[in-house]
Amino acid sequence: MGNARATTIVAVTGATGAVYASRLLDLLPGRNYLIVTEHGRDVVEIELDGGLKGLEAKATALIDNEDLGAEVSSGSGPTRRMVIIPCSMNTLSKIACGIADNLVTRSASVCLKESWPLVIVPRESPLSLIHIENMARLKRAGAAIVPASPGFYGRPARVEDLVDFVVGKVLGALGFEKEARKALRPWKGGKMK
Repeated sequence: MGNARATTIVAVTGATGAVYASRLLDLLPGRNYLIVTEHGRDVVEIELDGGLKGLEAKATALIDNEDLGAEVSSGSGPTRRMVIIPCSMNTLSKIACGIADNLVTRSASVCLKESWPLVIVPRESPLSLIHIENMARLKRAGAAIVPASPGFYGRPARVEDLVDFVVGKVLGALGFEKEARKALRPWKGGKMK
C-alpha cells in the first residue's frame, strides 16, 4: 500500500495521552479516519486545546464508535492500517479476548483477521500481569505493541520532542518510514560504558 493512497484508522480511547493522537494526525499521509470512544472524548476535552473539534479537524472524517455498520468495520473494503493511540487497558483486553462490541474493537479485530497493520499504544503504568499477558496475546496475533515510552538519547528539550519520539515509533510500525524520520531522531551510535 503506497503512502499517498494509505487509509489509516486512528482510534483514541480513555487513556491519558491524547497529545500522541493529535501529533500523529499532523504527520500521517493519506486518508485518516478518526474514532474516539466515549471515555476518549472526555480525555481529549481535558488534555487538548481545541478539544474534539480540533482533533477532528486533523482527520479526513470522524466516525461514531457505535456505528458498527461503518465501512471500516468490514474486511471486504480496501486494505488499511489502524493505530489505537492511546489505548486503554480496557480496549486492549477486549481486543485480546476477541470482543468486538464497538467500532474500535471491531476494526481492530478486522485488522487482525485480515493481517493488516494494527498498532497498539498502551499508556498505563505500572502494568499488571494481566496487562502484560494481553499484550503478548495481541503481539502473537500480529499486532505491534508500541508503549508510550519516549527515549532520551536525543536529548529532548521540550515535551513535544518526547511526543515526537513515540509518534515516530508509531509511524515506523505503520510502515511510514519517511514520516517517521521527520518525527524521530534516529540513534547515530555512540560509546556505551
